[in-house]
Amino acid sequence: MRGIVLAGGTGSRMWPATLAISKQLIPVYDRPMIYYSICMHLMSGIRDILIISTPQDTPRFQQLLGDGSRWGISFSYAVQPEPQGVAEAFVIGSEFVGNHSSSLALGDNIFYGRGLRSLLQKASALDKGAKVLACPVDNPGQYGVVVLDKDGVVREIEEKPDIPRSDYAIPGLYFYDSTVCEKARSINCSSRGEWEITALNRIYLDEGRLSVEILEDNVAWVDAGTPEALLDASRLVERIDRHSGAKLCCPEEICWELGYIDSMQLETLAGQLRKSRYGRYLLALLHDTCAET
Repeated sequence: MRGIVLAGGTGSRMWPATLAISKQLIPVYDRPMIYYSICMHLMSGIRDILIISTPQDTPRFQQLLGDGSRWGISFSYAVQPEPQGVAEAFVIGSEFVGNHSSSLALGDNIFYGRGLRSLLQKASALDKGAKVLACPVDNPGQYGVVVLDKDGVVREIEEKPDIPRSDYAIPGLYFYDSTVCEKARSINCSSRGEWEITALNRIYLDEGRLSVEILEDNVAWVDAGTPEALLDASRLVERIDRHSGAKLCCPEEICWELGYIDSMQLETLAGQLRKSRYGRYLLALLHDTCAET
């Protein structure tokens, strides 16, 4: 499976903070927002990741992430000249995806919880069809909404409805089979001139091949795309980090745990960041391992 992170857009909900920088480069507590989306792919077992961003921000992501080799993975980059919808990611990234199944993560969404890894691994095993997540929210009309029957089967998907028929919003993490790029290219742009992700999901729904994974109490979702939500997300991550003693969505740690990098490589990465709490956390991982052995 291949992974895409869509980190484009104008960031208009966060102006003026994002007039000169992508919101996905802004820190959520002590790490860039995009780290959290990248970690969704890593925890899914995905090592080949495409970052899609604006012409001006793509070089900044390349500076931040490089080619991924220091983490034992691979980053590719592509440009979205104008924000023309989430589903356009599969038009822009069609060559990268090729004949593989794929996962798409929006760069301003954060997921956390004890059951997250197992949920992601289950979703990434997708071979045919598509899978979306569903999360009950107080303001479903601001998102894509999934309508389920009494058996939990998807009956309808609505894009930001004025009167939602469900309180289940669809977060920005999607899983698709190898036909997704072909389907994305067949979409007619909406009245907003965008390749709507809802239109893509409806194609799978009409085929009877769209399934949903409802986020239970042990997995939660945060849309960090507004100033208020960003502040809340930073406080949340800080609280989780301090109370649990473990960092939420730390790519170096995940890649080390998965064997993509060894302890010597992790020590090198930690050494480069040793003046920060983040770097000291990575060094502590190695010291704790040595103490256990």
